[in-house]
Amino acid sequence: MSVHFQRLVHDGLVASAGACPSKTAVVAEDGAATYAQLLADSRSLAAWLQVEGLERGDRVGVFMENSLACVTTVLGILLAGGVVVTVNAQTKADRLTFILDDCGPMFLVAEGPMSLIAAGACQEALTPPRLVCARPPEEIARQAVDLDRIIEEGRSPRDSRMIPPDLAVLLYTSGTTGTPKGVMLTHQSLVFVTESIIEYLRLGPDDRVLNVLPMSFGYGLSQLLLVMRLSATLLLERSFAYPAQTLRRIEAEEATVVPAIPTILSTLASMYATTGRTYPSVTRITNAAAGLPPALHSPIRELFPNALIFRMYGQTECIRVCYLEPELVDQKPTSVGKAIPGTEAFVLNDDGLRMPPGEVGTLYVRGPHVMAGYWNAPELTEGMIKEELHPSDRLLCTHDLFTVDDDGDLYFVSRSDEIIKTRGEKVSPVYVENVLFSIAGVREAAVVGVPDDLLGEAIRAYLVSEDGIELEESDVFRYCRERLESFAVPHEVRFIKELPKTPSGKVRRRGLLP
Repeated sequence: MSVHFQRLVHDGLVASAGACPSKTAVVAEDGAATYAQLLADSRSLAAWLQVEGLERGDRVGVFMENSLACVTTVLGILLAGGVVVTVNAQTKADRLTFILDDCGPMFLVAEGPMSLIAAGACQEALTPPRLVCARPPEEIARQAVDLDRIIEEGRSPRDSRMIPPDLAVLLYTSGTTGTPKGVMLTHQSLVFVTESIIEYLRLGPDDRVLNVLPMSFGYGLSQLLLVMRLSATLLLERSFAYPAQTLRRIEAEEATVVPAIPTILSTLASMYATTGRTYPSVTRITNAAAGLPPALHSPIRELFPNALIFRMYGQTECIRVCYLEPELVDQKPTSVGKAIPGTEAFVLNDDGLRMPPGEVGTLYVRGPHVMAGYWNAPELTEGMIKEELHPSDRLLCTHDLFTVDDDGDLYFVSRSDEIIKTRGEKVSPVYVENVLFSIAGVREAAVVGVPDDLLGEAIRAYLVSEDGIELEESDVFRYCRERLESFAVPHEVRFIKELPKTPSGKVRRRGLLP
């Protein structure tokens, strides 16, 4: 692995371009670029932003799908000294307007048809940002600056004078429970967490990372950052809309690392059941954002016979919290392991005392990767950052319920607001979902609690079957009764074609409630 000292997020690009200028950095639908070309294009954008008035710490919105243009934009903003404001590509105009009003970016960079939504949001914003577009539609070509022309100018930026504590990224959460929140991540925190992830995933410069995850989310953005740091290669897919195409890309590009969420892995596993085709180039499968059902371990190994499976847990507020060593997956199939290198994670009760093994408490995180706070939301920040629980540091309260075993490995129980209280017992949806997921023919499963006069809450299960499979409700009940405590057995089972999901692909349980 190439070694260089990195202070700022974009130092990885600069060092890689110096060490291996002709190596392919990114391969995407809209083109490929070597490290030398990527640096030159990013510097040209950075210079233009500075000439147009951007100062250190000014925000720039990025409203783009996964593309080479998006990579260039993110890195160009950082080189200019700006703060990258990520906006999910599925965001609608009113939500985009809210984000613009919340953080006040000087510029908004959009791409293709999304530029129309961006233009409308800019017109509605209290302080309209200047619109920059890659491949803008004719309708707005006159009111937007063409990103390709900026890049073609080939300018050089001045030194941004950034230092590690400066803000690098505002990651806006999907806002499924309310208005979006801008998570403030500094250069220091992102550089640290990138190095930590590289260490425990055992990655090197020869790795080829296939990313279908939106770079507007922490899990997707981190793939770009670790590739730049390693002088590796990023294989970008705009989305996971065409699973067969993703598998063809893995084979053709000889991808070695595939980050994914359970819905993606479940879909790929179901395709293997049909074709029997395997992908031996892959050596790492990583899972975060949502818990990986143990029932998927075997199908993943069949599809990717040479891959280590990394079960992980993270939050946008610190990118990554913990991981399980892949050699322990069979021994501890529901664990997400220990804190990532250089950090701590522990389970506390309401009084701030550590919980003994097996007892449920709230997970807290300590380390340089913890966010600086939420943009323009001090009260929300106070609910997440606890300074009184440690004598010399700030702790991130995840508000997620966990247990820990005798070895110190962590187990996700539930979001604190998703626990189902039924018959006087507390039931984790994840606990029931893991059992449902192990039923042959089940592709996806979600469990929610619904109000019930006698039980307090009744457990309702939603199941999505594999194509061509018809499941019977009675068989599901029988299966659950054999494997779950009586109070944890679902009271109702509903078969649906698709589970509602957030823009990042997580199952949206609230969308299942009446």
